Amino acid sequence: MVLHSEPKFYEEIQAYTLELGFSMPSDREIGSLLRTLAISKPAPRILDLGTGTGLSLCWLADGMDDAGHLISIELDPELPIIAQRCFASDHRIQIIIQDGAEWLKQQTIEPFYDLIFADTWPGKYSHLDITLSLLRPGGFYIIDDMEPQPNWPEGHQEKALALEATLDARQDLAISKLDWSTGIMICVKKG
Repeated sequence: MVLHSEPKFYEEIQAYTLELGFSMPSDREIGSLLRTLAISKPAPRILDLGTGTGLSLCWLADGMDDAGHLISIELDPELPIIAQRCFASDHRIQIIIQDGAEWLKQQTIEPFYDLIFADTWPGKYSHLDITLSLLRPGGFYIIDDMEPQPNWPEGHQEKALALEATLDARQDLAISKLDWSTGIMICVKKG
């Protein structure tokens, strides 16, 4: 299956990712899905937890309209260097270098985001309740890497299964699980 064209800056960020030897980048499939979901929301407020090198960020940015706003959080200041340079003049994008757990704890708990992509520990395996409280009704909470990956440490599969069970048990979410890409869960907050 051929995906549509890559977003602006994709090749540059991908080259940097390979140069760094970063082993946990978002793949093209999740990127394409994120772009599609971002397009579905006019003037979206998007939270990207775990910027990494910026591959998912470039797909999300490509799907946002000019009135959108995207906040991307990353702990490691080395990873998003190219993404920071690429998006420096984009008024819609804010990349914050901070521990995601600390950033989440500082947020006012009110539904604010139309789409949250949790691609790091905080917001996915920790601070889940805070993260989901930031999601507007009808908003998307997206996680990937739910199928076993070669870079998972021992015992991580049990954590992924526990997270899946936790999300399944929530009454405020409608959930679709996709056996695609690295294993994706699309959760939509009920109104």
